[in-house]
Amino acid sequence: MKHLVVLTGAGMSAESGLKTFRDADGLWEGHDVREVASPEGFAKNPELVLEFYNQRRRQLLEVKPNTAHIDLANLENEFKVSIITQNVDDLHERAGSSHVVHLHGELLKARNIVDEQSVMEWNTDIHLGDTCPKGYQLRPHIVWFGEAVPMIDKAIDICMTADMLLIIGTSMQVYPAASLLHYRPANAPIFFIDPKPAIQSQQQITVIAESATVGIKQFIEIVKK
Repeated sequence: MKHLVVLTGAGMSAESGLKTFRDADGLWEGHDVREVASPEGFAKNPELVLEFYNQRRRQLLEVKPNTAHIDLANLENEFKVSIITQNVDDLHERAGSSHVVHLHGELLKARNIVDEQSVMEWNTDIHLGDTCPKGYQLRPHIVWFGEAVPMIDKAIDICMTADMLLIIGTSMQVYPAASLLHYRPANAPIFFIDPKPAIQSQQQITVIAESATVGIKQFIEIVKK
């Protein structure tokens, strides 16, 4: 069974109704990214940061996987599918995908501010004063700017065994995620789904200039030929 490795970004979940966080002017919901997604921002104004993610979490609980998530999950009937996502939602899992690696953390999990391994399931708001059993303040289980990406080594190992690489809804401009392309085997073709692709089709790269829900169906038609 061929190994299909899928890299997904914000465009994967946009059609479910999830906002992509970053506006055209680079702001996140009107905030500079460093205010709401960095250790420094949390230290300066923890209540602002917690509420920012509380709003994201509430929104996530109101939406459902779209057909692109479901089509990806169904591909497990024909391929070994590994999904490496930059998204912090759980829509891949809810759609039925069984092997998902979250590079940037998970919105429905929390950890304390001291121990990165203290991860727990969490689907409600986090407030200042909410603590773990050890008494430490809780924070979202999100990889903020300036923090290490603990799952990157696992993602690299997965990419090194790919027979095909499918990229959906991400420009692959943010590192270290963007570096994953360089770890695929040289003979593994790349398929790139994005409504406004930053690249063009070339040797070993097939660009599908469509949204995730449309593009994934075109991809399935190509690989089934």
